[in-house]
Amino acid sequence: MPPSDPKLENLRAATRASNLSEPRPVARLLPSPGNEPKDTSPMRFLSLGKPWEAFKTVAIVFSFAVNFIFVMVLLFAGAWLFDVKTAIVGPLVGSLHTGFVEMDDAHIRTTIRVSDTLQVNDTIPVVFDLPVQTDTVVVLTQNTRVPNTTVFLNGAPIPTDIVLPAGTRLGIKLDITVPVSQTVPVVLTVPVHLTVPVDIALKDTDLHQPFARLERTVGPYNTLLNTLPSTWDDAFCKYVSVCIPAP
Repeated sequence: MPPSDPKLENLRAATRASNLSEPRPVARLLPSPGNEPKDTSPMRFLSLGKPWEAFKTVAIVFSFAVNFIFVMVLLFAGAWLFDVKTAIVGPLVGSLHTGFVEMDDAHIRTTIRVSDTLQVNDTIPVVFDLPVQTDTVVVLTQNTRVPNTTVFLNGAPIPTDIVLPAGTRLGIKLDITVPVSQTVPVVLTVPVHLTVPVDIALKDTDLHQPFARLERTVGPYNTLLNTLPSTWDDAFCKYVSVCIPAP
């Protein structure tokens, strides 16, 4: 075998070293014509001179984001409103309406104890007829002539006129009616101790109109709240006619 040339060996060594240090090419798969991926970003349309296409893309994304946020806010707000209606507004308005109705139908029932002294200072007219029937003795206050009197002397009747002197006592029988008409003064101190039961219907007093007005004011709101749904299930069942059965 002939001896090798040193220069040739050095060239081969340098060639092998250069092949090891250079990166090997990486094979890339190129898409076939017609199947290239489409770039739909707004910047591509702007770079291609199509601002309308870029605006439509931005508008679609913005509309989707706004609608998503609006739906989420609506869901949270609806749940919050249902809680407020069930826990606060409904009981408050319902209690007010019921309270006004019951107040209008209420009665004031109690017992009043009266302990006082009445001073009476008045006059009372007294008018009546007084019948008098009695036997009594009267005394003549003056000489009294009695005409056509029959006097019996020795059994013989003698007609004459006689005079009864003053001071003569005569027994008589009274049967008369005496009219009485007097004014009697009355001065009294009357103690009063009473227990008076009281039952007052408020609808029969001046309070009926204010209570009825308040009832008419709150009543429509109470009716409206009673017809509103309290949950999403009630809302779908009432407005969409999709009722979800309870588990």
